[in-house]
Amino acid sequence: MDGNAIILTNGLLNQYPAKTAHGLIRGTERFRIVGVIDAVSAGQDAGEVVDGKKRGIPVYADLADFLKNSPETAQYCLVGIAPKGGKLPASMKETIAEAIRQGMNIVSGLHEYLSDMPDLSVLAQEHGVQLIDVRKPKPKSELHFWTGKIKNIPAPRVAVLGTDVRMGKRTTTRLLTQAAEAAGLKAQMIFTGQTGWMQGRGTGFILDSTYNDFVSGELEHAILSSYETHQPDVFFVEGQAALRNPSGPCGSEYLVSGQVKYVVLQHAPARIYFDDNEALGFKIPPISTEIQLIELYGAKVLAVTLNTAGLTLEQAREYQRQYQEELGLPVVLPLEDGVEPIIDLVKEIVNKEVASV
Repeated sequence: MDGNAIILTNGLLNQYPAKTAHGLIRGTERFRIVGVIDAVSAGQDAGEVVDGKKRGIPVYADLADFLKNSPETAQYCLVGIAPKGGKLPASMKETIAEAIRQGMNIVSGLHEYLSDMPDLSVLAQEHGVQLIDVRKPKPKSELHFWTGKIKNIPAPRVAVLGTDVRMGKRTTTRLLTQAAEAAGLKAQMIFTGQTGWMQGRGTGFILDSTYNDFVSGELEHAILSSYETHQPDVFFVEGQAALRNPSGPCGSEYLVSGQVKYVVLQHAPARIYFDDNEALGFKIPPISTEIQLIELYGAKVLAVTLNTAGLTLEQAREYQRQYQEELGLPVVLPLEDGVEPIIDLVKEIVNKEVASV
């Protein structure tokens, strides 16, 4: 645990661009979240805004409101949004500057680096705090090429892939890891995004800020390093984007370089277009064909998990029933019901792998 933290969401706490904040509010082992700064949702509990579950994290109108009314202090200020283009909204810059003046370290997962902004960099130096850009690439000297050593790792890998971006893959990966641990398995999570780093569970790297030549090697290295340290029974690997999303195709690295043989596939029934953007004009293919594609890579889809955004619970249950009948696979609502049925399947895999050694 690094310390207490507040999250900046720029009035977007109740919207998709605040997905980093949503993940941190649901859980983080790296920080203790003591408040969210969001003028639109001020006065509410952040957990209730995100998913209706009270978590004792108050939302403040602005930084001055937090400093005046919070019984807690914060050593970290986290940028909790992931806007299109990855640039810092101008309206957030002064709040960040004031947080620096208050002695807070700033953590950002944006593509635009705060440490490259001269005014913020000078201010941080004056006040003795850090500007931590999670997405800033590591020096090439610290990166790894793929070696093939992954074939020596006996622990099965289960990747949570999705049919599109912003599906909740990271959240499902965390839920699976936690449920596996609760069921008595030694489980490790491999994170691959900036929010996963901020949450602090498991080992990983930031895939979309890694030089392309090193993505396969960094994925392999994360799994090798985690196995050497923890000797888990099973890995759960956070997926990114989707195999057929034209704005950012991703997933084959897991199946090929990570030698992932098992997949949990996350899908949002209410979403029709990639990036949830009709203007792009690219429709998400049927989920049955995504499963076929994954199987062509030599992996098995264990279950389908549903992101129920835009659906009533009754509609979600109907999709759950339809997909189970159509696909012949378990279909789970992770946030509503948990992921325990999938863990029963994972236990069978682990027992089978152990018996074959």
